[in-house]
Amino acid sequence: MSRVALVTGAAGGIGSAIVARLEADGWLVHGVDVADADLATREGNRVVVDQALERFGRLDAIVPNAGFQHVSPIPDFSEDRWDALIAVLLTSPFLLAKYAWEALAASGDGRIVVISSVHGLVASPFKAGYVSAKHGVIGLVKSLALEGGPDGILASAVCPGFVRTPLVQAQIVDQARVHGLAEERVLEDVMLTPHAVKRLIEPDEVAGAVAFLLGDGGRAFTGAAIEMALGWTAR
Repeated sequence: MSRVALVTGAAGGIGSAIVARLEADGWLVHGVDVADADLATREGNRVVVDQALERFGRLDAIVPNAGFQHVSPIPDFSEDRWDALIAVLLTSPFLLAKYAWEALAASGDGRIVVISSVHGLVASPFKAGYVSAKHGVIGLVKSLALEGGPDGILASAVCPGFVRTPLVQAQIVDQARVHGLAEERVLEDVMLTPHAVKRLIEPDEVAGAVAFLLGDGGRAFTGAAIEMALGWTAR
């Protein structure tokens, strides 16, 4: 029987790469994005879990991936954007796990793989909301792992550096503004500076890590933050 995964933020970038990779590996995937539900609400998170169960009759894995960025100095940081970042990047993974828990336990091999970020391990200026939420989700994954063990549920986080996505591209204008740089200098002088290898990570590479964690090779991983940031934290 094919295994079933729920993937959020599935319309582009990392999310669409994950959906494509899992489907190629034989998974049935319920992919959702902003057009399908408001993941900043309890109802939206419950709906997407219920839809996956109604569509496929089971749920073996969830991949909370939906997210966005907001770049601003703290004195000017929008409080509404702060609330939205915490809701989508931290509260949504909690709610998805909560609402899917019974189905994941029934699977006998339930998996939770949250797309965090290297910013769950280290900080950068002008990203207070994103950094706080991504740090928080790594703590959440540890709790999910400890509570999930008796139910056969494994939980881990994938922590990439800068990935070639529309989310990263959309940051360039704001990064140029807050750092006082020309836009064409942002990639080299800001984004790639902490990478030991000076390139962007490709969405397919992140999808490969997720596929590994959801596969047989990932059975020993739980409570783990898997860094794939081209040497960002090696210093």
